[in-house]
Amino acid sequence: MKINTDQLSEFNKKQNDSFENEIDFLGNKFAKKGISIAKIIQKLADFQVAIPSWALGAGGTRFGRFSYGGEPSSLEQKLDDIGILHALTRTAGAVSLHIPWDIPEDVNAIKDIAKSHDIIFDAMNSNTFQDQPDAKESYKFGSLNSIDKASREYAVEHNKEVIKIGQQLGSKSLTVWLADGASFPGQLNFQNALQNTEKSLQEIYASMPEDWKLFIEYKPYEPNFYSTTIQDWGTSFMLVNACGDRAFTLVDLGHHLPNTNIEQIVATLMYKGKLGGFHFNDSKYGDDDLTVGSIKPYALFLIFNELVYGMENNPQNPYPAWMIDASHNIKDPLEDLLQSLEAILIAYAQALLVDQKALKEAQQNNDVTKCQEILQDAYRTDVRPIVKAARAKSGAAVNPIEAYRAFDVRNTLIEARGLKTVATGL
Repeated sequence: MKINTDQLSEFNKKQNDSFENEIDFLGNKFAKKGISIAKIIQKLADFQVAIPSWALGAGGTRFGRFSYGGEPSSLEQKLDDIGILHALTRTAGAVSLHIPWDIPEDVNAIKDIAKSHDIIFDAMNSNTFQDQPDAKESYKFGSLNSIDKASREYAVEHNKEVIKIGQQLGSKSLTVWLADGASFPGQLNFQNALQNTEKSLQEIYASMPEDWKLFIEYKPYEPNFYSTTIQDWGTSFMLVNACGDRAFTLVDLGHHLPNTNIEQIVATLMYKGKLGGFHFNDSKYGDDDLTVGSIKPYALFLIFNELVYGMENNPQNPYPAWMIDASHNIKDPLEDLLQSLEAILIAYAQALLVDQKALKEAQQNNDVTKCQEILQDAYRTDVRPIVKAARAKSGAAVNPIEAYRAFDVRNTLIEARGLKTVATGL
């Protein structure tokens, strides 16, 4: 299924959703602070977020999984689904593949499909947390950190193979997330595990093309519950420094203990030039992988405030690779992703409205109350007209969820694919 520009134009005309007056009001209000709404609209129109190939089907837990029908059962169909998201939003112009879940059988054909949807290939993702049916070695007791040399070498070779596939597709980066750790005290030697991980990552890094980046993710727990070898941003930061200049830390919003100050982590990494990527989701208790902004929208805004500051003031840090990493257990996955894209643009727009000059002055005067007022003035501004203006500018649907339902996308996919299809991934 494809949604063309004529359909979107006709849909927008029927919406009768005039936001010009709101834009004029916001333009006048923030012009007094030296903030251009027109420039913010352009930044939102240019902003692109990668969709992971594993997020297009129904999610699940160890307790169960409930299919939604019409799920993409092939990589080709997954790209078509991302094409729908991109057509509706013009913000989902990249895909992040997970290997071996989504190995292209015909690379050129896959590239042609992606090109037809105006989609590029973002970071590749390796999998050393699951034993595949034909696996020669097991990751049960670790992969890159394993005490077993054969398992480490097998995991390293898998990452090298992922890099080769990525080269063929035009990707320029590899994301490594490890489940390696221990479920019980005494199960492993912490120092040996870290040392093995470091050596394995260095070997992977050395095999990358010169124009590639390595993103090292971290997570405090799960699936191991006593320790995770790369358990926090500090460990990731240490490892990326051990690898080289083209290695960076990747921040996933769900990979933190409750009440962690993620915005401070973001600021620190950007100051050091080592924030490489960012995975968006939301959580209440742990790595819940909920819709972005559904639980902690103010926290998301505060994080974006640091991201915006870093992008303006830290030229030593590369432009981050953005991706949504969520699991859709009871929602239509495509609707969930549309909501996440909306929340991301809203938080980004709010952060761009922060009067940084006034905030800096208030900070220098230790005016704590004023600092809070400046941030909350931006956060409490209804930026949805700005988001709509950005979508109109880029040729997207002004109201993507409404357009998705008006075009009856899910039922069309069910008719084409059936009710019983199951997408690869989590």
